[in-house]
Amino acid sequence: MKLVVVESPAKAKTIEKYLGPGYKVLASYGHVRDLPAKDGSVNPDEGFAMEWENYADKARQLKAIADEAKGADALILATDPDREGEAISWHVQEVLAKRRALPKDTKRVTFNAITKPAVLKAMAEPRDLDEDLIDAYRARRALDYLVGFTLSPVLWRKLPGAKSAGRVQSVALRLVVDREREIEAFKPQEYWSVTADMEQDGIGFVSRLVKFKGEKIDRLTIGQEGDALAAKAAVEAARLSVVSVETRPVSRNPQPPFTTSTLQQEAARKLGFSASHTMRVAQNLYEDGAITYMRTDGVQMDESAISAARKAIAERFDGGYVPDKPRHYQTKAKNAQEAHEAIRPTDFSRDKAGSGDHARLYDLIFKRAMASQMASARMERTTVDFADGTGQLGLRATGQVVLFPGYLAVYEEGRDDEGDEDSRRLPRMKDGDSPAVKEVKAEQHFTQPPPRYSEASLVKKMEELGIGRPSTYASILQTIKDRNYVRVEKNRFHAEESGRLVTAFLERFFEKYVSFDFTAELEEELDDISGGRAQWQAVLEAFWRDFKPKTAEVMEQKPSEVTAELDKFLAPFLFPEKADGSDPRLCPNCGQGQLALRGGRFGAFIACSNYPECKYTRRFAQAGAANDGADTGPETLGTDPETGLPVERKAGRFGPYIQLGEGKEAKRASIPKDAGELTLELALKLLSLPRTIGPHPETGKDITASIGRYGPYLAHDGKYARLQSTADVFETGMNAAVVKLAEAAAGGGRRQGASREPIAVLGANPDGAEVKVMEGRFGPYVTDGTTNATLPKAKDPKALTLDEALVLLAERAAKGPAKGKKPARKAAAPKKPAAVKKPAAKKPAAKKAEG
Repeated sequence: MKLVVVESPAKAKTIEKYLGPGYKVLASYGHVRDLPAKDGSVNPDEGFAMEWENYADKARQLKAIADEAKGADALILATDPDREGEAISWHVQEVLAKRRALPKDTKRVTFNAITKPAVLKAMAEPRDLDEDLIDAYRARRALDYLVGFTLSPVLWRKLPGAKSAGRVQSVALRLVVDREREIEAFKPQEYWSVTADMEQDGIGFVSRLVKFKGEKIDRLTIGQEGDALAAKAAVEAARLSVVSVETRPVSRNPQPPFTTSTLQQEAARKLGFSASHTMRVAQNLYEDGAITYMRTDGVQMDESAISAARKAIAERFDGGYVPDKPRHYQTKAKNAQEAHEAIRPTDFSRDKAGSGDHARLYDLIFKRAMASQMASARMERTTVDFADGTGQLGLRATGQVVLFPGYLAVYEEGRDDEGDEDSRRLPRMKDGDSPAVKEVKAEQHFTQPPPRYSEASLVKKMEELGIGRPSTYASILQTIKDRNYVRVEKNRFHAEESGRLVTAFLERFFEKYVSFDFTAELEEELDDISGGRAQWQAVLEAFWRDFKPKTAEVMEQKPSEVTAELDKFLAPFLFPEKADGSDPRLCPNCGQGQLALRGGRFGAFIACSNYPECKYTRRFAQAGAANDGADTGPETLGTDPETGLPVERKAGRFGPYIQLGEGKEAKRASIPKDAGELTLELALKLLSLPRTIGPHPETGKDITASIGRYGPYLAHDGKYARLQSTADVFETGMNAAVVKLAEAAAGGGRRQGASREPIAVLGANPDGAEVKVMEGRFGPYVTDGTTNATLPKAKDPKALTLDEALVLLAERAAKGPAKGKKPARKAAAPKKPAAVKKPAAKKPAAKKAEG
């Protein structure tokens, strides 16, 4: 028996079916060990020796692999065909060697697609582990560990509120912060356009002013309204005629098939997917055998795939859509060390796969790959110039006509910023024609700042700079989001205060290590390791020799000294020059103190130098925003008539709040955003919460109204119901409260499957029970009333057959119920729960339930 190890159970199941008897395929469920998150896991003094630790949650998988390996004739490591896949295979081999369970015959195989021909071909061509790729993995892992565990403690101690820094994440964050700075520094420039709505032979079109008073007019030439109106009047008074018609052919070639980067970019533009979601869906499609491996920077396709694509094109379109020669592409990536085949369908006769997001992403991949082998699009671009009799006034109209769509019949690449006047269609015109001028417009515009990065444009920029690699883009973007260094609004990255502060700290004290050139050069050195052109420990030594002393130097500085340096470094942002020339640091509260950056327990803020006499503070917030987030100190609202204690409005870490009294006995309440004007009366109401509405008419237990972490709510006997506003907390009466609690209970207790229509009814099982496909909380599933089985993610629920459903149900039933869940009750016997007797069902599941 030969043991084959892959990453995922879905992949294991498919490959075992392809290989047949004599093979046992087990999944490692990804990486099985890593560097423990503690000091000393990498020892630079011992040649960067690494201390690996098995993941606790992989103990069962490792035991199963080790048990099978002990009796196996051979071990075949068949993890993914990239550096991470090579690393997983190496880790599995090392763990088995330590347990003395490693077969003598151990080989590595790789395949770019999970299809039977690809898997069998790989099995016939085994090799040894690639030591260069393993060294590259160790170098990257050690480098990321050393940067994280050396730099992050510096941040924690010198920059309160900072969470972490990373070798590549910090550089990606800097891109977002730099763009924010560009936007803030941008000064819009006014300009005017003069256009004419014209008509020829009943077809309307638009022309724009390109010449006025004999001078050429560019986009920014007309900067004042008066000049624009003068030009408009001149166009209205002129008799315009055609003086030139230029028509030239234009050809557009298709883009190559997807790489990891371009797939993430297009999925973001066209489908609205995040990079991480795109990779999850692509992973499912790959494991289901629908597409080739999805982590790649290669753009070439296998010759057999090119032939299949050309055949599919010929079957769908006429011969003119198939170019005379196959198209071959070359990668533009600086280092294509991970270059496998481009991402493409494994079968060009299959134009659909999966459902939902899986179907949408597959459609994108299918069309892009097919279009890459289609004929070029042919167009005709026309430019028509108009002039008055004097030649001092000129307008121009441009347009484009598609003569032959070619690949555009299938696919057109998306763009981050749309808008192209050349796409307009023009009527036929010749010299001397005088189209009618219907309306002349003079419109004001302002130049726009560069747009904030979307996921697509940020990945594209990182790729252009050589920062990160195909397998890392998604995790880099996810990290800076998880750290709350950025926020995403309308699919655009906005730098948060914490992200700006961390970036400023790194630029000031570790400028070299967040520079784009240094990061790209280091990536190239790491690629040299994977290509066998550099020794991994030598690369690490060269980095550590400079990095370690630098961190020690910064660590010796006092937090106050670091804050003072950041105050200087950030002065243009925090205290921009004022239009009236006054001192931007002058305290707006006392009019005497100077504002400066200060460090606090929960992060940085702006404070007055006259503290404690002046308690003015301002959040480390939007540059120069007048009093944005400012706090002039506690505001006394009045005195509580019952206790005689003062009621004050204060500002805290989580926003404004009310306080009654002082010290440990003080009572506090947050101020809701919809509270409106804060008065003493409202403050006392908020401090008095929860409010007792009265006893429930059925239970006699009190119903209360209050405001919690997730907003206003009602509570009764351990059950809750949401309220719409803060006002409802104080105004909801008994009748309304009882109704809301009843509605909430009915909604929360909805019976599974009640009054829901099935996606498909497939027929009856051998026992006569109806088998149907249902939509569930975690996706579609098939059920016979007793057993529920989740459908594979890439499987179209409407395409599922009865035979396939019965196999899924049988496999699911054999596993027993999921942990902590009772077996499903038969629909035919609802009256007697005790009749459901399956003693075996009480045993813990031997394997995690699918889905």
